[in-house]
Amino acid sequence: MSDVLLDDAPTPAPTKGRSLWDDARRRLMRNPATVVSLYVVALLVLLAAFGPVLWIHQYDTIFRDRVAIAPTLENLHLFGTDTEGRDMVARTLLGLRISLLVGLAATAVALTIGVVWGAIAGFIGGWLDDLMMRFVDVLYAIPFVFFVIVLMTVIDTPDPFVKLMWIFVAIGAVEWLTMSRIVRGQTIALRKREFVEAARAAGASPLQIVFRHIVPNVLGPVVIFATLNIPVIILAESFLSFIGLGVQEPLTSLGRLISDGARQMINAPWMLIVPALTMLLTLLALNFLGDGLRDALDPKER
Repeated sequence: MSDVLLDDAPTPAPTKGRSLWDDARRRLMRNPATVVSLYVVALLVLLAAFGPVLWIHQYDTIFRDRVAIAPTLENLHLFGTDTEGRDMVARTLLGLRISLLVGLAATAVALTIGVVWGAIAGFIGGWLDDLMMRFVDVLYAIPFVFFVIVLMTVIDTPDPFVKLMWIFVAIGAVEWLTMSRIVRGQTIALRKREFVEAARAAGASPLQIVFRHIVPNVLGPVVIFATLNIPVIILAESFLSFIGLGVQEPLTSLGRLISDGARQMINAPWMLIVPALTMLLTLLALNFLGDGLRDALDPKER
């Protein structure tokens, strides 16, 4: 009977660990409500991106002989027309595009300012941290709506596209305050960790440590905040459009459509129902997706 050498024994394959993002993806896909919301958001984004281009009617085409008609298959006015004779499907698709664009662009502005501000304040600390955070506290004391209304009133321009760009800036310039506090708290917790000390020992500058080591490690809370902040910004823009300080004609948004529909809710209820349901579906999907991401990226669930 021959002896079996230990060297001939098969070597077990090394076990590959899973990263935080792998675990988060697995938990995310096990949440039915989040998965459905993810598909709904993807569908809404596709409709917003390509719908206004592919639909047979243009959002600014006026049909004088089809003013305020109810939803009908005739001429493919599936959602009816408004009081100007414009197709409501085209107007709703454009409104969805503008609302999502405002939410994404303003969130990008808020994240850019908030992440940089909070990471620098939390990493450097001392008197600079106190000064930067007191500035944030002062801005917090200014009512959000008041600040945006004053800014939009001062910057009065007849160009609707320029007005839209300033809406991005105005809302994003206020929404970064919460993000800066979140990132600052995460940075304070990370700045004494071993990988930061190793980067210091390797000769990395403070800015290199902040942007190469600190910021990538706070992406979890940033992603969660961004997802939950988009519906908040959409609601803020809708309020501004509702009171006449948001998107201007010929452009439109869901808030603007709801404002126009509210004035015609007796004679043409479809003008209110269609954009209101679209807004409701969008906000519900984004909030469910944000809640799912928050649960999936929670390190205590690992």
